[in-house]
Amino acid sequence: MGENQFSRELRLLTPSHFTRVFNQAIPAVSPAFTLLARHNQLEKPRLGITLSKKRIRKAHDRNRIKRLIRESFRHKTHQLPSIDIIVVGKSGADKLSNDEIFKTLEKQWQKLAKRCAESR
Repeated sequence: MGENQFSRELRLLTPSHFTRVFNQAIPAVSPAFTLLARHNQLEKPRLGITLSKKRIRKAHDRNRIKRLIRESFRHKTHQLPSIDIIVVGKSGADKLSNDEIFKTLEKQWQKLAKRCAESR
């Protein structure tokens, strides 16, 4: 595993962490996901995931999507600036294949990194 693990310091854990990002977010939007980001004072990016039951009905679909988001984030962590990121799932995200989710997230990470660099 090594550098690609998803440790506790790489996660947004408390409601105050989420609220801080929601209040002044830099967005990156796609049909399946909305990524919201905000600069943090740490030396690494952190991730929070929100997938509502209203948008993605089945628990196994929510779990699969969360697993794929975490995996994609682990591979991109070293290329992202020091930002807190929240991934919000939209309706229809559960219809995408694993490959489509990875490709969508790949574009989103790049778009978000670019927008955050511009806002500095």
